[in-house]
Amino acid sequence: MTILENRATAGVSTAVAPEFAARWRALPVILSAMFMAMFDWFVVNVAASSLQHDLHAGEAALELIVGGYGFAYASGLITGGRLGDLHGHRRLFVIGMLAFTAASLLCGLAPNAWALVAFRVLQGGTAALMVPQMLALINTLFPPHERPRAMAAFGATIGIGAVSGQVLGGVLLDADLFGWGWRTIFYINVPIGLVAAALAARWLPRHEITHRPKLDPVGALGISAALALLLVPITLGRPEGWPLWTWVSMVAAFPVLLLTLRYEARLAARGGQPVLDTEMVRERGFSLGLVIAGGYLSFFAGFMLCLTLMLQNGLHLSPLHAGLAFAPLGICFAASSFFLAPRVAARVGSRAVMVIGTLTSMTGLAITLAVLFGMGSNVTALELIPGMMIVGAGNGLTIPSVVGAVLSSGIPAHRAGMAAGVLTTSQQFGNAIGATVLGVVFFTALGTHLSTGGYVSAMEMAALGGAAVLVVVLAAALALPRAAAR
Repeated sequence: MTILENRATAGVSTAVAPEFAARWRALPVILSAMFMAMFDWFVVNVAASSLQHDLHAGEAALELIVGGYGFAYASGLITGGRLGDLHGHRRLFVIGMLAFTAASLLCGLAPNAWALVAFRVLQGGTAALMVPQMLALINTLFPPHERPRAMAAFGATIGIGAVSGQVLGGVLLDADLFGWGWRTIFYINVPIGLVAAALAARWLPRHEITHRPKLDPVGALGISAALALLLVPITLGRPEGWPLWTWVSMVAAFPVLLLTLRYEARLAARGGQPVLDTEMVRERGFSLGLVIAGGYLSFFAGFMLCLTLMLQNGLHLSPLHAGLAFAPLGICFAASSFFLAPRVAARVGSRAVMVIGTLTSMTGLAITLAVLFGMGSNVTALELIPGMMIVGAGNGLTIPSVVGAVLSSGIPAHRAGMAAGVLTTSQQFGNAIGATVLGVVFFTALGTHLSTGGYVSAMEMAALGGAAVLVVVLAAALALPRAAAR
């Protein structure tokens, strides 16, 4: 097995032979981290009414059960990626998977709403340990000519995980296995996590550690604090009525982030090893890729949340039937990302695929809006499915393409974990922002009009907001440099 030389003077020798025999066998194990993380992000949406009934969870507690996971997940990803660079991606993947499994068990055992909030924050933090290792492992295990297929599988997993949270969550709640009710959505992670951790420990290659530099605590805390100052008020602002502290906190996030980035740049100039390489973030292809990845997930999360609210509350579908309505979208997402995206990218380049994917999603969104405007309060879930399917196909084209372009645009092996952490942070930050901002648009338009027509009108406004996000994504895709987009 040929060992690639590490180009770093410190950090992990993430050298893995391109001909590593078990790479395709290990890929589903690696991708299980993304599936579980996305599944647990979306599955709580369908369980909201059960949590209110069984745990007497108020609106603020429900927001934190969803948003606390997202905050801990997003704020810990960069540090999690750097820990993988320093101590080995295989080791951190196994540790993160076992910790996520334990946190999921605690969520299922939660005796009350606020205990569940605490355990969900813990669950999000453990997800931040395992997910960045996944992308770094793909980037180092697979040679360049095979990486597009692996990235396509990654893109499919995002869609499958998100939609499974809606579909499988509804099925599990409807089945009520062993009388566990909503607890089943967390217990299901336990056997999956244990098997994945065991197979990862057996199949993933061991990374040779050449040096053990210290983690940059100032950078790690500064980045987490900046994200916390922004995400916490976004999560709690609407149910609390947007008090003054939420605006002060959001404004304070920017100087904290700026000071942290300056510290990171000075640390690198002194020969230190910052948790975030500011030169990498300033690179045009990488930074535009972050906008595309974050923007797409922002649109997708907001679209899924608002459509779920309309189907369940406006059209009065059960969690099971509302979840099943998303199944065609998930199938199109998976098929598009796995079968179509890599073939088109090989012919026309990643930038063209991202442009095509964005335009496809815009088309699906336009069809959805036409149905909503045309049918009004008489609309049915069946009539919405064609537009949803086209939206899913567009997302499936774009997401694996941008991931492949970002992580393959000259990122050295010893920075793969850091790059994966930054990329995934942008995606999950987009999730949080999209769900919150488009959710605010939705509830503002809804007001006190809780009829079917009121929910349809609210969905129309949210869809228009999503279209504005896609315009930004399209502009970023068109601005990508040719070198990064191939």
